[in-house]
Amino acid sequence: MRILGIDHGTVRIGLALSDELGLAAHPLKTLDTSPTVEQEIAEIVRQKRVTTIVLGLPLRMDGHRGEAATRVEAFADRLNKALRHEVPVKFVDERLSSVAAERSLGLEGKQKTKEQKKLVDQVAAVAILQDYLNTQAGGEAWLLPDEPDYR
Repeated sequence: MRILGIDHGTVRIGLALSDELGLAAHPLKTLDTSPTVEQEIAEIVRQKRVTTIVLGLPLRMDGHRGEAATRVEAFADRLNKALRHEVPVKFVDERLSSVAAERSLGLEGKQKTKEQKKLVDQVAAVAILQDYLNTQAGGEAWLLPDEPDYR
């Protein structure tokens, strides 16, 4: 059982992958946002034998959906089509995941290089995925209730 975590951004997309037991999240890679990124991710899903995708949903601080959440939901729809509806896509509240990633890397409030930005995206994806894994193991997390399964 492998689970892919995704931190979707307008410029880059951070990816993280769980171990086979679904206990721990590890950085995988960062992709540049492009017209073919959904197909690239679909290929990774097939190669890594991913059974579930966890996608960070950037809600506003008040919990409502804004423009960024709408953009991520549209990305989820395109990814679902690229995957031929074979792998469920679930959402996790990702508020402040990038801020937490920057803080954990000691980069908060600092000017970042391109490579550091890619690393931040991967660490944010790890945070999103680990949050989901913790929830599945009975811990607390920000998993959104009553979200549709995008399979």
